[in-house]
Amino acid sequence: MIVGIDLGTTNSLIAYMSDDKVTVIPNKLGNTLTPSVVSVDENGIFYVGETAKERGLLFPEQTASVFKRSMGTGKLFTLGDRTFTAEELSSLVLKSLKEDAEAYLNQPITEAVISVPAYFNDAQRRATKKAGEMAGFVVERIVSEPTAAAIAYGLNLKHADTKFLVFDLGGGTFDVSVLELFENIMEVRAVAGDNFLGGEDFTEVIEQMFYREKEIDRDSIDEKTRAKIHKQAEACKLGFADGKTSVMKCRIEEDVYEYEIGIDEYERACQLLLAKIKKPIERSFRDANIKIADIEEIILVGGATKLAVVRKFVSRLFGRLPNTSINPDEVVAVGAATQAAMKERNEAVREMILTDVCPFTLGTEIVVVRAGGMKENGHYLPMIERNSVIPVSHTERLYTAADNQSMIRVEILQGESRYARNNVYLGDIEVPVPVGPAGQEAVDVTYTYDVNSILEVMVTVVSTKVKKRIVIKNEATDMSDEEIDERLASLEALKIHPREQEENKLVLLRGDRLYEEATGDVRRMIELKLQDFEAILDKQDRSVIGEARANLKTFLDSIEEELQ
Repeated sequence: MIVGIDLGTTNSLIAYMSDDKVTVIPNKLGNTLTPSVVSVDENGIFYVGETAKERGLLFPEQTASVFKRSMGTGKLFTLGDRTFTAEELSSLVLKSLKEDAEAYLNQPITEAVISVPAYFNDAQRRATKKAGEMAGFVVERIVSEPTAAAIAYGLNLKHADTKFLVFDLGGGTFDVSVLELFENIMEVRAVAGDNFLGGEDFTEVIEQMFYREKEIDRDSIDEKTRAKIHKQAEACKLGFADGKTSVMKCRIEEDVYEYEIGIDEYERACQLLLAKIKKPIERSFRDANIKIADIEEIILVGGATKLAVVRKFVSRLFGRLPNTSINPDEVVAVGAATQAAMKERNEAVREMILTDVCPFTLGTEIVVVRAGGMKENGHYLPMIERNSVIPVSHTERLYTAADNQSMIRVEILQGESRYARNNVYLGDIEVPVPVGPAGQEAVDVTYTYDVNSILEVMVTVVSTKVKKRIVIKNEATDMSDEEIDERLASLEALKIHPREQEENKLVLLRGDRLYEEATGDVRRMIELKLQDFEAILDKQDRSVIGEARANLKTFLDSIEEELQ
Protein backbone atom coordinates (compact mmCIF):
# COMPACT_ATOMS: atom_id res chain seq x y z
CA MET A 1 0.00 0.00 0.00
CA ILE A 2 1.18 3.52 -0.83
CA VAL A 3 0.13 6.22 1.64
CA GLY A 4 -0.24 9.97 1.11
CA ILE A 5 1.45 12.39 3.50
CA ASP A 6 0.96 16.10 4.05
CA LEU A 7 4.23 17.13 5.71
CA GLY A 8 3.16 20.51 7.06
CA THR A 9 4.88 23.40 8.79
CA THR A 10 2.50 23.35 11.75
CA ASN A 11 0.76 19.96 11.47
CA SER A 12 1.30 16.78 9.44
CA LEU A 13 -1.14 14.07 8.34
CA ILE A 14 -1.06 10.63 6.76
CA ALA A 15 -3.88 9.05 4.75
CA TYR A 16 -4.66 6.06 2.55
CA MET A 17 -7.31 5.05 0.04
CA SER A 18 -9.22 1.80 0.32
CA ASP A 19 -11.75 1.00 -2.39
CA ASP A 20 -13.16 4.45 -3.20
CA LYS A 21 -12.72 6.10 0.21
CA VAL A 22 -9.81 8.09 1.62
CA THR A 23 -9.18 7.78 5.35
CA VAL A 24 -6.99 10.16 7.33
CA ILE A 25 -5.21 7.96 9.87
CA PRO A 26 -5.42 9.01 13.53
CA ASN A 27 -2.25 9.18 15.60
CA LYS A 28 -1.55 7.57 18.98
CA LEU A 29 -3.74 10.18 20.68
CA GLY A 30 -6.64 9.64 18.30
CA ASN A 31 -6.11 12.94 16.44
CA THR A 32 -5.67 13.27 12.68
CA LEU A 33 -3.35 16.27 13.05
CA THR A 34 0.16 15.60 14.37
CA PRO A 35 2.00 18.82 15.28
CA SER A 36 5.27 19.12 13.33
CA VAL A 37 7.24 19.58 16.53
CA VAL A 38 10.26 17.62 17.81
CA SER A 39 11.78 17.65 21.29
CA VAL A 40 14.68 15.68 22.79
CA ASP A 41 15.54 15.23 26.47
CA GLU A 42 18.90 14.94 28.20
CA ASN A 43 18.82 11.14 27.79
CA GLY A 44 18.46 11.40 24.02
CA ILE A 45 14.79 10.35 23.97
CA PHE A 46 12.79 11.97 21.18
CA TYR A 47 9.26 13.32 21.46
CA VAL A 48 7.16 14.10 18.41
CA GLY A 49 3.80 15.78 17.93
CA GLU A 50 1.49 16.95 20.72
CA THR A 51 3.83 15.62 23.42
CA ALA A 52 6.77 17.54 21.95
CA LYS A 53 4.62 20.66 21.63
CA GLU A 54 3.63 20.47 25.30
CA ARG A 55 7.21 19.74 26.31
CA GLY A 56 8.32 22.81 24.38
CA LEU A 57 6.50 25.01 26.90
CA LEU A 58 8.72 23.57 29.64
CA PHE A 59 11.92 23.06 27.65
CA PRO A 60 11.88 25.41 24.63
CA GLU A 61 15.66 25.11 24.26
CA GLN A 62 15.22 21.35 23.63
CA THR A 63 12.33 21.74 21.17
CA ALA A 64 12.06 22.73 17.49
CA SER A 65 9.11 23.69 15.27
CA VAL A 66 8.50 25.51 11.97
CA PHE A 67 11.62 23.78 10.58
CA LYS A 68 9.90 23.02 7.26
CA ARG A 69 10.72 26.58 6.20
CA SER A 70 14.42 25.66 6.35
CA MET A 71 14.28 22.48 4.26
CA GLY A 72 17.22 22.27 1.86
CA THR A 73 19.06 25.25 3.36
CA GLY A 74 21.58 23.50 5.62
CA LYS A 75 20.37 25.49 8.62
CA LEU A 76 21.06 23.75 11.95
CA PHE A 77 18.66 23.58 14.90
CA THR A 78 20.14 23.20 18.36
CA LEU A 79 18.17 21.04 20.77
CA GLY A 80 20.01 20.85 24.06
CA ASP A 81 23.57 19.81 23.24
CA ARG A 82 22.71 18.30 19.83
CA THR A 83 22.19 19.83 16.39
CA PHE A 84 19.84 18.72 13.62
CA THR A 85 19.04 19.75 10.06
CA ALA A 86 15.47 20.44 8.98
CA GLU A 87 15.54 17.16 7.02
CA GLU A 88 16.48 15.18 10.13
CA LEU A 89 13.74 16.79 12.19
CA SER A 90 11.20 16.22 9.41
CA SER A 91 12.24 12.57 9.19
CA LEU A 92 11.32 12.14 12.87
CA VAL A 93 7.83 13.54 12.16
CA LEU A 94 7.50 11.23 9.13
CA LYS A 95 8.70 8.24 11.15
CA SER A 96 6.04 8.98 13.78
CA LEU A 97 3.36 9.10 11.04
CA LYS A 98 4.68 5.84 9.63
CA GLU A 99 4.39 4.13 13.03
CA ASP A 100 0.82 5.43 13.44
CA ALA A 101 -0.15 4.10 10.01
CA GLU A 102 1.40 0.69 10.64
CA ALA A 103 -0.40 0.38 13.98
CA TYR A 104 -3.73 1.46 12.46
CA LEU A 105 -3.50 -0.75 9.36
CA ASN A 106 -1.67 -3.62 11.08
CA GLN A 107 0.82 -3.99 8.25
CA PRO A 108 4.23 -2.58 7.24
CA ILE A 109 4.08 0.70 5.29
CA THR A 110 7.12 1.41 3.12
CA GLU A 111 5.91 3.58 0.21
CA ALA A 112 4.59 7.13 0.26
CA VAL A 113 3.60 10.14 -1.81
CA ILE A 114 4.66 13.28 0.07
CA SER A 115 3.38 16.81 -0.58
CA VAL A 116 5.46 19.99 -0.71
CA PRO A 117 4.59 23.65 -1.34
CA ALA A 118 4.35 24.37 -5.06
CA TYR A 119 7.00 27.04 -4.66
CA PHE A 120 9.61 24.67 -3.16
CA ASN A 121 12.71 24.66 -5.37
CA ASP A 122 14.70 21.57 -6.36
CA ALA A 123 16.90 21.68 -3.25
CA GLN A 124 13.85 21.81 -0.98
CA ARG A 125 12.16 18.95 -2.85
CA ARG A 126 15.34 16.86 -2.64
CA ALA A 127 15.49 17.55 1.10
CA THR A 128 11.88 16.40 1.50
CA LYS A 129 12.59 13.16 -0.34
CA LYS A 130 15.69 12.63 1.80
CA ALA A 131 13.61 13.12 4.97
CA GLY A 132 11.16 10.49 3.73
CA GLU A 133 13.95 8.02 3.03
CA MET A 134 15.50 8.64 6.46
CA ALA A 135 12.10 7.77 7.95
CA GLY A 136 12.07 4.44 6.12
CA PHE A 137 9.87 5.30 3.14
CA VAL A 138 10.38 4.70 -0.54
CA VAL A 139 9.16 8.09 -1.78
CA GLU A 140 7.17 7.25 -4.89
CA ARG A 141 6.44 10.86 -5.76
CA ILE A 142 6.74 14.41 -4.48
CA VAL A 143 3.47 16.20 -5.29
CA SER A 144 2.78 19.92 -4.97
CA GLU A 145 0.27 20.75 -2.23
CA PRO A 146 -2.12 22.75 -4.46
CA THR A 147 -2.03 19.96 -7.05
CA ALA A 148 -2.88 17.43 -4.34
CA ALA A 149 -5.76 19.63 -3.20
CA ALA A 150 -6.91 20.02 -6.79
CA ILE A 151 -6.92 16.24 -7.22
CA ALA A 152 -9.06 15.87 -4.08
CA TYR A 153 -11.57 18.43 -5.38
CA GLY A 154 -11.24 17.65 -9.07
CA LEU A 155 -12.47 14.11 -8.71
CA ASN A 156 -15.73 15.46 -7.30
CA LEU A 157 -16.31 18.61 -9.34
CA LYS A 158 -19.70 18.72 -11.04
CA HIS A 159 -18.44 20.34 -14.23
CA ALA A 160 -15.86 18.64 -16.42
CA ASP A 161 -14.55 21.99 -17.67
CA THR A 162 -13.64 24.22 -14.73
CA LYS A 163 -11.02 26.87 -14.00
CA PHE A 164 -10.24 27.13 -10.33
CA LEU A 165 -7.78 28.65 -7.92
CA VAL A 166 -6.24 26.84 -4.96
CA PHE A 167 -5.50 29.23 -2.10
CA ASP A 168 -3.15 27.30 0.20
CA LEU A 169 -2.18 29.08 3.42
CA GLY A 170 -0.61 26.72 5.92
CA GLY A 171 1.28 27.33 9.12
CA GLY A 172 4.45 28.52 7.44
CA THR A 173 4.02 28.68 3.66
CA PHE A 174 1.62 30.20 1.14
CA ASP A 175 0.89 28.87 -2.35
CA VAL A 176 -1.58 29.93 -4.98
CA SER A 177 -2.21 27.84 -8.08
CA VAL A 178 -4.45 28.46 -11.05
CA LEU A 179 -5.69 25.19 -12.56
CA GLU A 180 -8.02 24.05 -15.27
CA LEU A 181 -9.87 20.74 -15.36
CA PHE A 182 -10.99 19.54 -18.79
CA GLU A 183 -12.59 16.10 -18.81
CA ASN A 184 -9.87 13.97 -17.14
CA ILE A 185 -6.99 16.38 -17.73
CA MET A 186 -5.85 18.60 -14.86
CA GLU A 187 -3.67 21.41 -16.17
CA VAL A 188 -1.69 23.65 -13.85
CA ARG A 189 -1.74 27.08 -15.49
CA ALA A 190 0.39 29.02 -12.99
CA VAL A 191 1.85 28.79 -9.50
CA ALA A 192 3.20 31.44 -7.17
CA GLY A 193 3.79 31.77 -3.47
CA ASP A 194 5.89 32.70 -0.49
CA ASN A 195 7.77 30.09 1.54
CA PHE A 196 7.99 32.45 4.52
CA LEU A 197 4.35 33.41 4.97
CA GLY A 198 1.75 31.47 6.91
CA GLY A 199 -0.44 31.15 9.97
CA GLU A 200 2.55 31.56 12.28
CA ASP A 201 2.94 35.11 11.00
CA PHE A 202 -0.67 35.90 11.92
CA THR A 203 0.10 34.66 15.43
CA GLU A 204 3.21 36.84 15.50
CA VAL A 205 1.01 39.89 14.79
CA ILE A 206 -0.95 39.28 18.01
CA GLU A 207 2.26 38.73 19.96
CA GLN A 208 3.64 42.08 18.78
CA MET A 209 0.34 43.83 19.56
CA PHE A 210 0.48 42.36 23.07
CA TYR A 211 4.08 43.43 23.68
CA ARG A 212 3.33 46.97 22.47
CA GLU A 213 0.08 47.31 24.44
CA LYS A 214 1.66 46.09 27.70
CA GLU A 215 4.98 47.87 27.02
CA ILE A 216 6.98 44.67 27.43
CA ASP A 217 10.47 44.29 25.97
CA ARG A 218 10.43 40.87 24.32
CA ASP A 219 14.18 40.47 24.73
CA SER A 220 13.94 41.03 28.48
CA ILE A 221 11.94 37.85 29.16
CA ASP A 222 13.21 34.28 29.08
CA GLU A 223 12.60 31.76 26.33
CA LYS A 224 10.13 29.71 28.36
CA THR A 225 7.93 32.77 28.99
CA ARG A 226 8.09 33.73 25.31
CA ALA A 227 6.92 30.21 24.40
CA LYS A 228 3.92 30.57 26.74
CA ILE A 229 3.06 33.99 25.29
CA HIS A 230 3.21 32.48 21.80
CA LYS A 231 0.79 29.72 22.85
CA GLN A 232 -1.65 32.28 24.29
CA ALA A 233 -1.36 34.41 21.14
CA GLU A 234 -2.22 31.33 19.05
CA ALA A 235 -5.28 30.67 21.24
CA CYS A 236 -6.30 34.33 20.96
CA LYS A 237 -6.02 34.15 17.15
CA LEU A 238 -8.30 31.11 17.04
CA GLY A 239 -10.70 32.79 19.48
CA PHE A 240 -11.98 35.13 16.75
CA ALA A 241 -13.91 32.16 15.35
CA ASP A 242 -16.43 32.64 18.16
CA GLY A 243 -16.98 36.39 17.98
CA LYS A 244 -15.74 39.86 17.14
CA THR A 245 -13.37 40.04 20.11
CA SER A 246 -10.82 37.67 21.60
CA VAL A 247 -8.94 37.77 24.90
CA MET A 248 -5.31 36.91 25.55
CA LYS A 249 -4.29 36.19 29.12
CA CYS A 250 -0.84 35.19 30.34
CA ARG A 251 1.40 35.34 33.39
CA ILE A 252 4.85 36.93 33.36
CA GLU A 253 6.60 36.19 36.65
CA GLU A 254 4.12 37.36 39.33
CA ASP A 255 2.03 39.57 37.05
CA VAL A 256 -1.05 38.43 35.12
CA TYR A 257 -1.73 40.33 31.89
CA GLU A 258 -5.06 40.39 30.09
CA TYR A 259 -5.46 41.85 26.61
CA GLU A 260 -8.72 42.08 24.64
CA ILE A 261 -8.48 42.58 20.87
CA GLY A 262 -11.27 43.48 18.46
CA ILE A 263 -11.43 41.77 15.07
CA ASP A 264 -11.29 45.13 13.24
CA GLU A 265 -8.17 46.16 15.15
CA TYR A 266 -6.58 42.78 14.41
CA GLU A 267 -7.49 43.02 10.72
CA ARG A 268 -5.84 46.45 10.47
CA ALA A 269 -2.70 45.05 12.09
CA CYS A 270 -2.65 42.24 9.49
CA GLN A 271 -2.75 44.54 6.45
CA LEU A 272 0.94 44.06 5.63
CA LEU A 273 0.52 40.27 5.68
CA LEU A 274 -2.60 40.46 3.53
CA ALA A 275 -0.75 42.68 1.06
CA LYS A 276 2.01 40.05 0.89
CA ILE A 277 -0.64 37.41 0.13
CA LYS A 278 -2.08 39.51 -2.69
CA LYS A 279 1.19 39.77 -4.64
CA PRO A 280 1.54 36.06 -5.54
CA ILE A 281 -2.14 35.97 -6.48
CA GLU A 282 -1.68 38.85 -8.91
CA ARG A 283 1.46 37.23 -10.31
CA SER A 284 -0.32 33.91 -10.90
CA PHE A 285 -3.12 35.62 -12.85
CA ARG A 286 -0.59 37.52 -14.98
CA ASP A 287 1.38 34.36 -15.70
CA ALA A 288 -1.76 32.34 -16.51
CA ASN A 289 -3.08 35.23 -18.64
CA ILE A 290 -6.57 35.03 -17.16
CA LYS A 291 -8.83 37.35 -15.17
CA ILE A 292 -10.42 36.88 -11.76
CA ALA A 293 -13.81 36.70 -13.50
CA ASP A 294 -12.64 33.53 -15.33
CA ILE A 295 -12.24 31.63 -12.06
CA GLU A 296 -15.26 29.48 -11.21
CA GLU A 297 -14.11 28.04 -7.87
CA ILE A 298 -11.80 29.26 -5.10
CA ILE A 299 -10.62 26.35 -2.97
CA LEU A 300 -9.23 26.99 0.50
CA VAL A 301 -6.42 24.75 1.72
CA GLY A 302 -4.45 24.83 4.96
CA GLY A 303 -5.35 25.48 8.58
CA ALA A 304 -4.68 29.22 8.38
CA THR A 305 -7.54 29.63 5.87
CA LYS A 306 -9.95 28.95 8.75
CA LEU A 307 -9.04 32.35 10.23
CA ALA A 308 -11.90 34.84 9.91
CA VAL A 309 -9.55 37.60 8.76
CA VAL A 310 -8.23 35.40 5.92
CA ARG A 311 -11.66 34.21 4.74
CA LYS A 312 -12.96 37.77 4.75
CA PHE A 313 -9.95 38.89 2.70
CA VAL A 314 -10.43 36.08 0.15
CA SER A 315 -14.17 36.75 -0.19
CA ARG A 316 -13.56 40.48 -0.77
CA LEU A 317 -10.75 39.88 -3.25
CA PHE A 318 -12.67 37.42 -5.43
CA GLY A 319 -16.18 38.72 -4.81
CA ARG A 320 -17.56 35.33 -3.80
CA LEU A 321 -17.47 32.76 -1.03
CA PRO A 322 -14.71 30.16 -1.31
CA ASN A 323 -15.25 26.40 -1.45
CA THR A 324 -14.51 24.61 1.85
CA SER A 325 -16.45 21.39 1.25
CA ILE A 326 -13.36 19.35 2.18
CA ASN A 327 -11.70 20.13 5.53
CA PRO A 328 -8.86 22.60 4.70
CA ASP A 329 -6.66 20.83 7.25
CA GLU A 330 -7.07 17.46 5.52
CA VAL A 331 -7.55 18.18 1.81
CA VAL A 332 -3.83 17.93 0.88
CA ALA A 333 -3.47 14.58 2.63
CA VAL A 334 -6.64 13.37 0.88
CA GLY A 335 -5.21 14.44 -2.49
CA ALA A 336 -1.81 12.85 -1.77
CA ALA A 337 -3.54 9.58 -0.85
CA THR A 338 -5.59 9.79 -4.05
CA GLN A 339 -2.39 10.35 -6.04
CA ALA A 340 -0.92 7.30 -4.29
CA ALA A 341 -3.98 5.26 -5.31
CA MET A 342 -3.54 6.43 -8.92
CA LYS A 343 0.06 5.23 -8.78
CA GLU A 344 -1.19 1.87 -7.50
CA ARG A 345 -3.70 1.78 -10.40
CA ASN A 346 -6.58 1.57 -7.95
CA GLU A 347 -9.62 0.80 -10.12
CA ALA A 348 -11.89 2.86 -7.85
CA VAL A 349 -10.04 6.05 -8.79
CA ARG A 350 -10.86 7.86 -12.01
CA GLU A 351 -7.50 8.23 -13.72
CA MET A 352 -6.55 11.87 -14.12
CA ILE A 353 -3.83 13.21 -16.41
CA LEU A 354 -1.85 15.93 -14.68
CA THR A 355 0.00 18.58 -16.63
CA ASP A 356 2.31 20.81 -14.67
CA VAL A 357 4.39 23.95 -15.03
CA CYS A 358 7.96 24.85 -14.22
CA PRO A 359 7.57 26.76 -10.91
CA PHE A 360 10.86 28.68 -11.22
CA THR A 361 12.66 30.30 -14.13
CA LEU A 362 15.67 28.35 -15.41
CA GLY A 363 18.52 30.28 -17.01
CA THR A 364 22.21 31.02 -17.22
CA GLU A 365 24.73 33.74 -16.38
CA ILE A 366 25.76 36.09 -19.20
CA VAL A 367 27.88 39.16 -19.84
CA VAL A 368 25.98 42.28 -20.89
CA VAL A 369 27.62 44.88 -23.16
CA ARG A 370 26.58 48.43 -22.24
CA ALA A 371 26.75 51.62 -24.31
CA GLY A 372 30.36 52.49 -25.05
CA GLY A 373 31.42 48.85 -25.04
CA MET A 374 31.58 48.44 -21.24
CA LYS A 375 30.99 44.82 -20.21
CA GLU A 376 29.13 43.76 -17.06
CA ASN A 377 29.37 40.24 -15.70
CA GLY A 378 26.80 38.45 -13.56
CA HIS A 379 23.54 39.09 -15.42
CA TYR A 380 20.82 36.43 -15.71
CA LEU A 381 19.43 35.19 -19.01
CA PRO A 382 16.10 33.33 -18.54
CA MET A 383 15.92 30.25 -20.76
CA ILE A 384 12.69 28.65 -19.56
CA GLU A 385 10.35 31.13 -17.89
CA ARG A 386 8.45 30.23 -14.73
CA ASN A 387 4.98 28.77 -15.33
CA SER A 388 5.95 27.44 -18.76
CA VAL A 389 3.84 24.36 -19.44
CA ILE A 390 6.11 21.32 -19.42
CA PRO A 391 7.62 19.51 -21.24
CA VAL A 392 9.36 22.51 -22.82
CA SER A 393 12.58 23.28 -24.68
CA HIS A 394 14.29 26.58 -25.51
CA THR A 395 17.49 27.48 -27.38
CA GLU A 396 19.60 30.65 -27.27
CA ARG A 397 22.83 31.49 -29.13
CA LEU A 398 25.56 32.95 -26.90
CA TYR A 399 28.88 34.47 -28.00
CA THR A 400 32.39 34.74 -26.57
CA ALA A 401 32.74 37.83 -24.38
CA ALA A 402 36.53 38.34 -24.47
CA ASP A 403 39.37 38.30 -27.01
CA ASN A 404 41.34 35.03 -27.18
CA GLN A 405 38.71 33.22 -25.13
CA SER A 406 39.31 29.45 -25.32
CA MET A 407 36.43 28.21 -23.15
CA ILE A 408 32.75 29.04 -22.65
CA ARG A 409 31.23 28.12 -19.30
CA VAL A 410 27.44 27.81 -19.09
CA GLU A 411 26.27 28.07 -15.50
CA ILE A 412 22.82 26.55 -14.94
CA LEU A 413 20.66 28.56 -12.54
CA GLN A 414 17.14 28.60 -11.10
CA GLY A 415 15.35 31.72 -9.84
CA GLU A 416 13.82 35.08 -10.68
CA SER A 417 16.54 37.66 -9.90
CA ARG A 418 18.10 39.60 -12.78
CA TYR A 419 21.48 39.02 -11.13
CA ALA A 420 22.95 35.52 -11.46
CA ARG A 421 24.42 35.51 -7.94
CA ASN A 422 20.96 35.75 -6.38
CA ASN A 423 19.67 32.60 -8.09
CA VAL A 424 20.13 28.93 -7.16
CA TYR A 425 23.12 27.18 -8.76
CA LEU A 426 22.24 23.78 -10.29
CA GLY A 427 25.36 22.89 -12.29
CA ASP A 428 27.55 24.00 -15.21
CA ILE A 429 29.06 22.93 -18.54
CA GLU A 430 32.40 23.99 -20.04
CA VAL A 431 33.09 23.65 -23.78
CA PRO A 432 36.29 24.55 -25.66
CA VAL A 433 36.03 27.11 -28.49
CA PRO A 434 38.58 28.22 -31.09
CA VAL A 435 40.58 31.26 -29.97
CA GLY A 436 39.64 34.50 -31.69
CA PRO A 437 38.26 38.02 -31.21
CA ALA A 438 35.34 38.57 -28.80
CA GLY A 439 32.02 37.69 -30.41
CA GLN A 440 33.53 35.55 -33.19
CA GLU A 441 32.70 32.16 -31.66
CA ALA A 442 29.23 31.11 -30.54
CA VAL A 443 27.43 28.26 -28.80
CA ASP A 444 23.80 27.17 -29.02
CA VAL A 445 22.49 26.46 -25.53
CA THR A 446 19.36 24.30 -25.27
CA TYR A 447 17.40 23.79 -22.04
CA THR A 448 14.83 20.96 -22.04
CA TYR A 449 12.62 20.43 -18.97
CA ASP A 450 10.47 17.34 -18.55
CA VAL A 451 7.34 16.55 -16.50
CA ASN A 452 9.50 14.32 -14.26
CA SER A 453 11.55 17.37 -13.17
CA ILE A 454 14.45 16.35 -15.39
CA LEU A 455 16.48 19.23 -16.85
CA GLU A 456 18.77 18.56 -19.80
CA VAL A 457 21.18 21.27 -20.91
CA MET A 458 22.93 20.84 -24.25
CA VAL A 459 25.73 23.16 -25.42
CA THR A 460 26.81 22.99 -29.09
CA VAL A 461 29.78 24.97 -30.46
CA VAL A 462 28.52 26.48 -33.71
CA SER A 463 31.83 26.39 -35.62
CA THR A 464 33.21 22.99 -34.50
CA LYS A 465 29.90 21.17 -33.75
CA VAL A 466 31.40 19.95 -30.45
CA LYS A 467 28.56 19.08 -28.03
CA LYS A 468 28.44 18.72 -24.28
CA ARG A 469 25.43 17.72 -22.22
CA ILE A 470 24.38 17.55 -18.58
CA VAL A 471 21.22 16.09 -17.06
CA ILE A 472 20.07 17.48 -13.71
CA LYS A 473 17.61 15.12 -12.05
CA ASN A 474 15.33 16.11 -9.22
CA GLU A 475 16.04 13.65 -6.42
CA ALA A 476 12.29 13.08 -6.15
CA THR A 477 12.54 11.35 -9.55
CA ASP A 478 13.12 7.61 -9.24
CA MET A 479 13.83 7.03 -12.94
CA SER A 480 17.00 5.18 -13.94
CA ASP A 481 19.61 6.78 -16.23
CA GLU A 482 18.38 4.57 -19.09
CA GLU A 483 14.76 5.66 -18.53
CA ILE A 484 15.84 9.31 -18.45
CA ASP A 485 17.76 8.96 -21.72
CA GLU A 486 14.75 7.28 -23.32
CA ARG A 487 12.42 10.01 -22.09
CA LEU A 488 14.69 12.83 -23.31
CA ALA A 489 15.09 11.10 -26.67
CA SER A 490 11.30 11.21 -27.05
CA LEU A 491 11.48 14.99 -26.65
CA GLU A 492 13.98 15.51 -29.49
CA ALA A 493 11.34 17.27 -31.61
CA LEU A 494 10.97 19.92 -28.90
CA LYS A 495 14.69 20.74 -29.12
CA ILE A 496 14.47 21.82 -32.76
CA HIS A 497 14.27 25.62 -32.94
CA PRO A 498 10.85 26.63 -34.32
CA ARG A 499 12.59 28.42 -37.20
CA GLU A 500 13.97 25.04 -38.31
CA GLN A 501 10.68 23.15 -38.14
CA GLU A 502 9.40 22.20 -41.57
CA GLU A 503 5.93 23.79 -41.35
CA ASN A 504 7.41 27.12 -40.19
CA LYS A 505 10.13 27.13 -42.84
CA LEU A 506 7.48 26.44 -45.47
CA VAL A 507 5.25 29.38 -44.54
CA LEU A 508 8.27 31.74 -44.31
CA LEU A 509 9.51 30.66 -47.74
CA ARG A 510 6.05 31.22 -49.17
CA GLY A 511 6.01 34.68 -47.61
CA ASP A 512 9.41 35.47 -49.15
CA ARG A 513 8.16 34.39 -52.57
CA LEU A 514 5.03 36.55 -52.35
CA TYR A 515 7.16 39.49 -51.13
CA GLU A 516 9.24 39.19 -54.30
CA GLU A 517 6.11 39.00 -56.45
CA ALA A 518 4.39 41.98 -54.80
CA THR A 519 5.14 45.72 -54.86
CA GLY A 520 4.31 48.86 -52.90
CA ASP A 521 1.99 48.71 -49.88
CA VAL A 522 1.29 45.00 -50.33
CA ARG A 523 5.01 44.26 -50.10
CA ARG A 524 5.32 46.31 -46.90
CA MET A 525 2.29 44.48 -45.40
CA ILE A 526 3.91 41.13 -46.14
CA GLU A 527 7.19 42.23 -44.57
CA LEU A 528 5.44 43.34 -41.37
CA LYS A 529 3.50 40.08 -41.08
CA LEU A 530 6.67 38.03 -41.62
CA GLN A 531 8.55 40.09 -39.01
CA ASP A 532 5.76 39.54 -36.50
CA PHE A 533 5.81 35.78 -37.10
CA GLU A 534 9.60 35.61 -36.86
CA ALA A 535 9.45 37.46 -33.53
CA ILE A 536 6.98 34.84 -32.26
CA LEU A 537 9.27 32.03 -33.47
CA ASP A 538 12.22 33.59 -31.65
CA LYS A 539 10.28 33.55 -28.38
CA GLN A 540 9.92 29.76 -28.88
CA ASP A 541 6.55 29.63 -27.13
CA ARG A 542 5.01 26.65 -28.88
CA SER A 543 1.62 27.34 -27.35
CA VAL A 544 1.14 30.38 -29.63
CA ILE A 545 3.20 29.44 -32.70
CA GLY A 546 0.52 27.19 -34.21
CA GLU A 547 -2.16 29.88 -34.10
CA ALA A 548 0.24 32.53 -35.41
CA ARG A 549 1.24 30.27 -38.31
CA ALA A 550 -2.42 29.62 -39.17
CA ASN A 551 -3.11 33.39 -39.17
CA LEU A 552 -0.10 34.03 -41.40
CA LYS A 553 -1.22 31.32 -43.85
CA THR A 554 -4.69 32.88 -44.02
CA PHE A 555 -3.11 36.28 -44.74
CA LEU A 556 -0.82 34.84 -47.42
CA ASP A 557 -3.80 33.05 -49.02
CA SER A 558 -5.56 36.41 -49.41
CA ILE A 559 -2.41 37.99 -50.89
CA GLU A 560 -2.01 35.08 -53.31
CA GLU A 561 -5.56 35.63 -54.56
CA GLU A 562 -4.89 39.35 -55.10
CA LEU A 563 -1.70 38.66 -57.05
CA GLN A 564 -3.30 36.11 -59.39
